[in-house]
Amino acid sequence: MSDLNRGIMKFKGADSPIAIIISAIVIGGGIGFLIWWALQSAYNFS
Repeated sequence: MSDLNRGIMKFKGADSPIAIIISAIVIGGGIGFLIWWALQSAYNFS
């Protein structure tokens, strides 16, 4: 059992490369959206 399979993701295959890639895309997209939303709210150029 790897260390990645011990945290909150306690299911078989949690440390597989595809699961890590999907998680990175979801987290990165969420952070990117929040930055975009913050910039739109702070600097409304319309």
